[in-house]
Amino acid sequence: MLKNQKAHATVPVTDLAKAKAYYVGVLGFDDVEAENQDAVMIKAADGTRFALYATPNTQRGGHTQLGFAVDDIEAEVADLKARGVVFQEYDMPGLKTVNGITGTAEARAAWFIDPDGNTIGLVQLG
Repeated sequence: MLKNQKAHATVPVTDLAKAKAYYVGVLGFDDVEAENQDAVMIKAADGTRFALYATPNTQRGGHTQLGFAVDDIEAEVADLKARGVVFQEYDMPGLKTVNGITGTAEARAAWFIDPDGNTIGLVQLG
């Protein structure tokens, strides 16, 4: 049944080589599982993966396109900032970030935008 299968996200990009360089060189992914002229499949933890898919479509959702569960959000944000990643800052009713991080004891989150305008999220659950 489908509910017993692992899922993966597909992230749309306009320049596959540039996107691969960002995800590998800046974000630190180092295990490219498969690659062709249209897509790159990148391995993450525990058998999960995501695809970078070349498309001329420049429309991006106004929401998180790809998310990562992290154990220590402060450490992850600090590491990514040291690599040049800029985190989003929000200050609106119901959502305020401080140093790129928001949340409660139950869940904390942070977001950044990749070079193609995709919103990438980090979440640390209670």
